Amino acid sequence: MVKKKHSIKDRSCPNIRIAHATISKRGKIMPGKSYQNSIILFALCLFFLFVTGCGEQQDSKTSNVSGKTHPEQLKIGLITEHDIFSQKKRYEPLAAYLSRKIEANIELSILSRYGNVIDNFVSNGLDAAFFGSFTGALAIRKLAVQPLARPEYLDGTSTYYGMIFVRKDSGIHNAADMRGKRFAFVDKATTAGWLLPMHYFKENGIEDYQTYFSENYFTGTHEDAIYDVLNGKADIGAAKNTVFSRVAQTDSKVEEQLQILATSPEVPANALAVRKDLGESLKLKLKNALLQMDQDVEGRQVLHEFGAKRFIPTTENDYAPVFDYANKIGLDLATYDYNNE
Repeated sequence: MVKKKHSIKDRSCPNIRIAHATISKRGKIMPGKSYQNSIILFALCLFFLFVTGCGEQQDSKTSNVSGKTHPEQLKIGLITEHDIFSQKKRYEPLAAYLSRKIEANIELSILSRYGNVIDNFVSNGLDAAFFGSFTGALAIRKLAVQPLARPEYLDGTSTYYGMIFVRKDSGIHNAADMRGKRFAFVDKATTAGWLLPMHYFKENGIEDYQTYFSENYFTGTHEDAIYDVLNGKADIGAAKNTVFSRVAQTDSKVEEQLQILATSPEVPANALAVRKDLGESLKLKLKNALLQMDQDVEGRQVLHEFGAKRFIPTTENDYAPVFDYANKIGLDLATYDYNNE
């Protein structure tokens, strides 16, 4: 019997060689003991590669879930109490700080109108929003959002109130003097810029403000309402006191030329509230990050830029004045169909 030896190299496992086999005169392979061992070794090699590959895929999936490779995303809406550029400048450092603290990518969504916060919570997939007092109350009743925290300002306040104001030289001193004048509201989804005037009208016997004034319109921001009255575009306006004070700090004409006729009860400052089904872990991390900002150097710096001393806990009970005001004018927040006219 003539024997020939052939060496075959395994291409799947380059470090493994299959042992010699014996070939008979008829060309049949006669597997020897060493050949059989090589087959077993080759199979083990393939198994090892398979297990290793699966392990790498599993590690990749675990990394994604843990957030190390792809952190959680959080989309937060902002209302337009100032112009868009001012809002962005004010909130971006806060968003960046919170992103680092909760290990999630926070995306800010600045909305063009107050009421859009409610509409876009569902349509734009918002996870949270800094609601005003009216939009906060509205979102609690319509969407069952959960308030977490709100800022305490540098002067120690954590609330604001609405104001109705005129120019000092307007000759307007009461509701009777307003007949036939021009009124600048902010938005139908604000306490200061709409709910307060509605209550004021009811208390002073103005049954139909649409016919009582020669013109009424919505400015979209508190700042614009202030300047429209200051510049004579409107005779009467309504806005929140915090924006009024902030504008007055940079423009002395605001306090020199404008006069306040009426104010509303104090209501919560713009608070962060989250959707009801946001994960409890992320919700807790977000709340703790806000409430503990004043306890580290970086947080205090961000707070200072934001114009606040700290954030304080906020609950649904803090919106009681808004609920009460709405009830007094016969407004059902749960069914309220927001629409600026």
